[in-house]
Amino acid sequence: MNFTRWSARLPGTQRRAARGTEGSVPAARGEYARRPGRLVDQAAEQTEAAAATDTSGTADVPALEDFSVRELLGRLPGLVALVYGPEHRIAYVNDAYAAAFGPRPAGATVAASCPEAEDLGLPPLIDQVLRSGKPRTVKSRRTQDGGSYTVTCLPVDSPHLDGGGVLVHAADVTDHAEAAERLRASERRHRETAVTLQRSLLPQDLEQPDDLRIAATYQPGGTDAAVGGDWYDVITLGAGRTALVIGDVMGRGVRAAAVMGQLRTAVRAYARLDLPPHEVLQLLDGLAAEIDASQIATCVYAIHDPNEGKLVYASAGHLPILVRDEDGTVRRAEDPTGPPLGTGGWLHTSGSIALPPGSTAVLYTDGLVERRREDIDEGVAALARALSGASGTPQVVCDRLLRSLGVTAEHDDDVAVLVVQHPSRQGQDAELFHNAALELLGGVEAAPRARAFASGVLSSWRFPVELRDLGVLATSELVANSLQHGTPPMRLRLRRTDRRLIIEVTDGDDHLPRRRRAETEDEAGRGISIIATIASSWGSRRTPGGGKAVWCEFALPD
Repeated sequence: MNFTRWSARLPGTQRRAARGTEGSVPAARGEYARRPGRLVDQAAEQTEAAAATDTSGTADVPALEDFSVRELLGRLPGLVALVYGPEHRIAYVNDAYAAAFGPRPAGATVAASCPEAEDLGLPPLIDQVLRSGKPRTVKSRRTQDGGSYTVTCLPVDSPHLDGGGVLVHAADVTDHAEAAERLRASERRHRETAVTLQRSLLPQDLEQPDDLRIAATYQPGGTDAAVGGDWYDVITLGAGRTALVIGDVMGRGVRAAAVMGQLRTAVRAYARLDLPPHEVLQLLDGLAAEIDASQIATCVYAIHDPNEGKLVYASAGHLPILVRDEDGTVRRAEDPTGPPLGTGGWLHTSGSIALPPGSTAVLYTDGLVERRREDIDEGVAALARALSGASGTPQVVCDRLLRSLGVTAEHDDDVAVLVVQHPSRQGQDAELFHNAALELLGGVEAAPRARAFASGVLSSWRFPVELRDLGVLATSELVANSLQHGTPPMRLRLRRTDRRLIIEVTDGDDHLPRRRRAETEDEAGRGISIIATIASSWGSRRTPGGGKAVWCEFALPD
């Protein structure tokens, strides 16, 4: 045996309490002692030759031949076995090996007498070493008794071992393996908590506006990726208008999910103010810095108005909205795009992109398009190509985009996708959606003309008499309020969907009305209270060009 060849390659071991380290040597070691005696002589000769050329040592340093190979191997804390030949017969096992797995008879095959060898993967590993003459190592293999071992097999070149020999050294790493498993279990629990929190903060049921069809998908990253802070939301604003939101909190884990939840709640609160998109982002920017200055988030906030046929949006460092027209052409929303939320010192502005009937808009987070070693613009271009060929319902489009972009359960980042379709209605379905508008010229004749217009339109839409009378009354109150408190230009707009009647009056004054309690002697101040009493909902907002819009809705009978 070439002692100096393999002894220097023994890997480090972890000391494990061995059972029965004292006592008689098993029969395998006794039989083996008759054969490797000449191996010790060979090792001693090599040591003497090395000592003859070494002039730096002293006479007091013990020579290697003063030690027995069997004594050295027997005292090692690691498990050692020597096998030889193509049948993997056992020549020797040390005390640690016998204590761990029991004594092994010399000359027996590994397959017949070492059931632990299969668990450790020893047979193929020994074959590889015999063929290549190079050492091989497998890490943290578990046996049936629950122990874990890292095994190294070293070639032994000796004429006394028929067919070549292999020295097997197994280091007990059970404690390390158990600690690693506890760590993995802790990480799994942490991930499950973050995923549960993330999903609970997302909308459980998307609001479905009258004029749009919407679907959304959220997919957390794979098991090796921590959960992020992606979110989306759909908020109905009244008067047929809808807010669409998607965002991404930079960071991972429960903290990112918690920040996401706070931002989403704030967006819903700000949306109720019915502010333009850039003003909503301006408010969010200050809030994000207060929540956690170290957390940065991107966000797109867009509003769809069915009367305008477009998306008005503002972006805080987020990826551009993509819109697919009915003919398959894909357009990208351009600037304005400001910095992410939480950076401060930036005045956001709003832009717009057309969303005509038959078109589809896609809002998404960077997990869908960002890839390592690839520019993100290439990912956006790939998404545009996938969108151009994607048709079907919004949910079908979501699924197709995920497949086309290669997003699987093991994806390395969170993905959120929001698909919005403005359907092109024809035939009987189109009959459920109507618009009518009247320009209101100042003067005492404006109010009766508005009432006559509303009565005629609502009659043509074949509403029940009771609903028609309520609609005319609401029109009268809204127009009267605008004539008294507003300024030209004034406009009355009636809109019917498959679920509601919407009445809206706009004028040039930007002072928003509010509901108040009118005293008995007051001659005015009851209009908004009447609207709030008879309508399903009502509200007001400032219009982008200056002025305001006041609206109310009535639910249609089933």
